[in-house]
Amino acid sequence: MRLLPVVVTVSLTLAVAYYVYIPLPDAIQEPWKLLMLDAGFRATMHLASLKAWLGIDHYITSIRQSTDGFDSMMDGLISSESGGGVMPGVKVSDITFAGVPVRVYEPPAGGEGHLRRGLMYLHGGGWALGSAKKGSYDTINRMLSDELNTVVVSVEYRLYPEVHFPVPYLDCLAAAKHFLSPEVQARYSIDPERVAVAGDSAGGNLAAAVAQEIATDDTMSVKFSVQALIYPVLQALDFNTPSYLQNQNIPILHRPLMVRFWLQYLGADLSLLSQLLANNHSSLQHSNITPELRARLDWTVLLPPKHKQNYRPLIVEKGSQETVKEVPGLLDVRASPLLAGPEVLAKCPRAYILTCEYDVLRDDGLMYARRLQDAGVSVTSDHYEDGFHGCFSFITWPTQFDVGKRALRGYLNWLQNNL
Repeated sequence: MRLLPVVVTVSLTLAVAYYVYIPLPDAIQEPWKLLMLDAGFRATMHLASLKAWLGIDHYITSIRQSTDGFDSMMDGLISSESGGGVMPGVKVSDITFAGVPVRVYEPPAGGEGHLRRGLMYLHGGGWALGSAKKGSYDTINRMLSDELNTVVVSVEYRLYPEVHFPVPYLDCLAAAKHFLSPEVQARYSIDPERVAVAGDSAGGNLAAAVAQEIATDDTMSVKFSVQALIYPVLQALDFNTPSYLQNQNIPILHRPLMVRFWLQYLGADLSLLSQLLANNHSSLQHSNITPELRARLDWTVLLPPKHKQNYRPLIVEKGSQETVKEVPGLLDVRASPLLAGPEVLAKCPRAYILTCEYDVLRDDGLMYARRLQDAGVSVTSDHYEDGFHGCFSFITWPTQFDVGKRALRGYLNWLQNNL
C-alpha cells in the first residue's frame, strides 16, 4: 500500500508534464516560463469549453473571468511595487468618444502653448478578449504618456460574442474620427501633425484598417501621421503561409486558435474551421477571389527568401463553394487590410511594423510591410528573431520576458523619433 501514493504522485507528475511540455525552438529564451503560461491559458480554455458544454456559461465569458482575475492580481502587484501607482503624474480619465468608451492618459507636462503628441491605442485579444483598462495595456500606455509627453486614448471597443464584424471596426473608427476632430485636438493640446494609431494583434488589424479609412477620407482635416502595428493579423485567406505552418504549435497563439478567432469575429459557424485550415475557402474555383486579389497576399513574392525557406503555397483547385458566401467578411478590406489596393496603401501614413519569428502572424506583418513599401510608404520593420506572439505584453513580473522588454523599448524609441 505504501507504493500507491508514489505511483499516484509519479502518474500525476507525468500527466502534468505531458500537458505542459511542447517542443520549443532553441532561440526562445526562458522556455519553461512560456510553457507554463501557455499551459495555464490552454487549461483556462479547456475549462471554459467544459462549462459551455454543460450549459453553465459562454466559454468566452468564462475565459474573461479568469483573465480579468489575473489582470487584477497583476495590477495589484504593479501598484505595490511602484508605491501606489504606475506613473502617478499621468492623469487618467474614463470617458466616451462618439459613444465609445475610452481611457484617456494625459501626461504631466504640456498645457497652454505646449503642444503634445497624440496616440490612439487598440488592444489585442482576438476581437474577443482584453481590455483597454487592465493589465499590461494600462501599464504600457501610462509609460508611453509619461515618457513621450503623449495624450494616449485607449479604446474599449465591443467584443465577441456580444458583437462581431464590422462592429469592433466601426467602434474604433468612430472613436478615431472623434479623436482627430480639431475640437478634441485643441482640448488636449495635441499637435495635429503628430498623431498616431497603434495596436497589437487583433488591435493591429483594427489599427491598420482604421488608418486606411482615415487616410482615404477627404473629409478629415486631421489625419494620422504614423501607424504602429505590433504583430498584426491582416488576412484570412491563407492559413498555410510559412509562419502559420512553422509556428502552428508555438505558444501562445496556436494556428487553430487564430482561425477560430477569425470565425468568431466574422460571425461564422465554427464548424468551418477545418475548411479554413485546409485553405478550401480560398480555392481557385472562387471567381470573386481574382488573381489581382490573390497577388496582394502572395507570400512567394512578398516574403524574403529566409522566411519562405522550402515551403510551398497551398492552392486548392476545388474547395468549399459556399464558404465565401457563408463568411462574406473574408474579402472585406476592413477585416483584412492586407487585401487593400495599392492606391489605398499609397495614402497610408508611415509605418512601424513589429514581427516575431515564432508567431503564426509573422508573415502577415512582413507582407504588409513589403506592400506598403512598394506603394511608396516609409516603413520600419522591427523583427525579433527570439520573439513569440504576445511577448510585447509580457513586461512585468512574474510574466516578464527579456524579449518583451526589448520589444516595448523598440516601440517607444521609434515613436520618440518618428512621432
